[in-house]
Amino acid sequence: MPQFKLKDVTSLSLSPSEKQEVEVEGIEGGKVLLLNAGGKVQAMGPKCTHYGAPLVKGVLTKGGRLTCPWHGACFNGQTGDIENAPALDALPVFKVTEQDGAIYIEGDEATIKAGRRKPNFKCGVTSGALDNRVVVVGGGSGAIGAIEGLREKGFSGPITLISNEGYLPIDRTKLSKALITDHTKIQWRDEEWFKSGSVEIVNDEVVDVDLNGKAVITKSKERFVYSKLVLATGGSPRNLPVQGFKVLENIFLLRTVHDAKKIVDAIGEKGKKIVIVGSSFIGMEVANATAADNDVTVVGQESVPLERVMGKEVGAGLQKGLEGKGVKFHMSAGVDKAEPSGSNPSKVGSVHLKDGTKFEADLVVLGVGVAPSTGYLKDNKVIRLEEDGSLKTDENFLVAGLKDVYAIGDIASYPYHGPGGQGKYTRIEHWNVAQNQGRVVAHHIVNPSLKADFFTPIFWSALTGQLRYCGNSMHGWDELVLQGNPGEGKFVAYYCKGETVVAMASMGVDPAMSKSAELMKLGAMPSKTDLKGGLDILNVPLPA
Repeated sequence: MPQFKLKDVTSLSLSPSEKQEVEVEGIEGGKVLLLNAGGKVQAMGPKCTHYGAPLVKGVLTKGGRLTCPWHGACFNGQTGDIENAPALDALPVFKVTEQDGAIYIEGDEATIKAGRRKPNFKCGVTSGALDNRVVVVGGGSGAIGAIEGLREKGFSGPITLISNEGYLPIDRTKLSKALITDHTKIQWRDEEWFKSGSVEIVNDEVVDVDLNGKAVITKSKERFVYSKLVLATGGSPRNLPVQGFKVLENIFLLRTVHDAKKIVDAIGEKGKKIVIVGSSFIGMEVANATAADNDVTVVGQESVPLERVMGKEVGAGLQKGLEGKGVKFHMSAGVDKAEPSGSNPSKVGSVHLKDGTKFEADLVVLGVGVAPSTGYLKDNKVIRLEEDGSLKTDENFLVAGLKDVYAIGDIASYPYHGPGGQGKYTRIEHWNVAQNQGRVVAHHIVNPSLKADFFTPIFWSALTGQLRYCGNSMHGWDELVLQGNPGEGKFVAYYCKGETVVAMASMGVDPAMSKSAELMKLGAMPSKTDLKGGLDILNVPLPA
């Protein structure tokens, strides 16, 4: 194995959890991350394999868990393996040696330059192994997490993925942030990848589950027998039950690439009047993505955007940032109806509010929340849906009262054991959460005796600056501790219930979110009183 010298490194005396990014001599642009992970000093790829964040700015626990500073991807600092979403590729690890006062790494040039390695996925399945088949329904984040997790952990049975989206699993987070219309630009893996892992891709829609016969039935009347079933059908965007919204053209929901393409086609040559109904994350991200060349108005029920989740002070600051890009807001408002265009009665022409305000509209985008996509189970005589349409699961995401059936992502209500959760059933609509749930399911299928490891929920949003969030405030918070100024795009906000921080958000203060997520996982998050006293989360030591 070739050896390469590390530039300006003369010693391996790194303390546990210490890390540094160093150049590799003899390789143009070559860099590695030198780190002490749990007492073992070695080198690995320097950037997160998700979006390329510099891992030297991430968080390394004394036990050797390395977390990306941007979106919460976690890697094992000794093996480079993935421990948490959203990264799919692992990090390469390079042996480090000391010779004549210089430090060298062993590795081939291509791997050092790439800074990533594909996980174990290849698998050849014999035709007689169908009695061990895992069927995954849905093509989103949870599905890819389950499938990759199964192969990484050594599952060698056949896997069938059934999706009604018409393309391979994509990075759905980019749809509202950038309105991507070409699925190949945001698909996680190509067809050859799935073939190499003996994963059968079926483009169809599941319409029922035969729990006694252990099979799913599709729209085209195909029947797929399973030994384990993973339901990962995600959420369906809600429409507005008011006049005009279900009949007029150019009123759009956003969930798929097809939806994004319709919106982009309707915008066409720009300069359009766009009304966005809903001031939650989808609506705000679409406003941010379209503001540069269009006349954009956001209509929201709250007094400021994102008020329920983020609080009035943070919401007002984020609103100010988008107003700086030309977005107009009409808040504390209710929608009365949509009226047709005078020039084309089949298309929307205006949106009317309950207070009498009228907004002309070339197109309307709805961002008023999602409901669990479980319509195919509504008439099932065995499965019981919760009031909100979700499925209740245990910590391993096994559906309550059913054998060999798992539910993950937007359709799962599971016992939440994070700060303030106390095991209450919680449904969380985050990309990272779904993928991590898929990994938990994969590990449980491979080793049912394995106890599910808690992961801190994380999400992010592009709203003039990069907003990061961890924890969960679904069960309420009673005080906000704010450090910094949301209106200036630099702040940390802590959402507290009593003395407990149940969630936090930050912008422009990396890796505050990643640090908080680790502290929450370890049960070591500072108290509200400490934070009100001005404690900087970046100065809080991680427990051993």
